[in-house]
Amino acid sequence: MQPKAKKVGVEKISDDTYKVRVHAAPEKGAANKEVIAALAAYFDVPLSRIRIVRGEKSRNKVVLIEERE
Repeated sequence: MQPKAKKVGVEKISDDTYKVRVHAAPEKGAANKEVIAALAAYFDVPLSRIRIVRGEKSRNKVVLIEERE
């Protein structure tokens, strides 16, 4: 994750690694919410299917995207 970025978006780095750029500062969970929203838009899944598993207070995060039923 790259908070306070000028350019917002998701970039695929490898098969299971993505760089997410968001406008929000890492304060009060605002950047995490934007990360979830950006990933939801990128993968075309509802926000409710994405969850940060590890790294809520870190730039490196482990995110779970639940499969559709």
